Amino acid sequence: MDPSTYKRYHIHDLNSRQHLEQYFSDNRGMVFGEDGLIFPIRSLTKAFAAGHIRGDILLDLSSGSLVHHLYSACEFFKDIIVLKMKDRCIMELKRWVDKRTGAFHWGHAAKHHVDIEGKSHRVEDKEVKVRSAMQHVVKCNLEKENMTEPIVLPPSDCIIIAWLLDVISKDQDDYIRYLRKFSGLLKPGGHFLLIGCLEMTYVTVGKDKFHVLKYDENFARKALEGEDFIIDECKIHKRTAVSDLTDYKALIFIVAHKKEL
Repeated sequence: MDPSTYKRYHIHDLNSRQHLEQYFSDNRGMVFGEDGLIFPIRSLTKAFAAGHIRGDILLDLSSGSLVHHLYSACEFFKDIIVLKMKDRCIMELKRWVDKRTGAFHWGHAAKHHVDIEGKSHRVEDKEVKVRSAMQHVVKCNLEKENMTEPIVLPPSDCIIIAWLLDVISKDQDDYIRYLRKFSGLLKPGGHFLLIGCLEMTYVTVGKDKFHVLKYDENFARKALEGEDFIIDECKIHKRTAVSDLTDYKALIFIVAHKKEL
């Protein structure tokens, strides 16, 4: 397929349930478990367990209707505010938060978390905690000066971005522009946790291919440093999945903090 015909994440409709089923489910034949589930869960659990990333408000800006990357965070933040651009993603996420019939099953992710934490008896407690923390799912428009207008968000203590910058950025300038915008939502000294894919150009959801910005570790590091972030940790996980649904070469996980004024 000609890359110029790929759909754009924040312009075209994304089947959020199909996205979850293909890349984050426990379905037989789902080959992205080690990359899309285990690596982020293990990395985030370790980062939060160090004890210096905590506070009142965590802001989540992630693709689709993801939940699994927030299980560790709920132990260290009172409130998790989730920003979404698409009504379909909001509905999918709220269906899970409210325990409605037909909600996506995240029990396998909760089990991975408690197993890694060594608390395998606490699966139900973990789900209760993350649901309790995720009471604010807010629609946003990235092109507005205040992306959550008319709501004005308080400065956050931490931001998690999982795969969102990859799919909304048409080029490197776009990536830096959005990164700068997101940085403005973070307190000085606050932490920034980034999950992305390296050397990736597309992701398939159902019958549709979506554009993804291709970049490498060096670019990601320089982009953050250029926006006054200090990188505390950077981990690279080489691809294990065998599939032509997407073409990433590796995953990247970065822990950084914003310079004090």
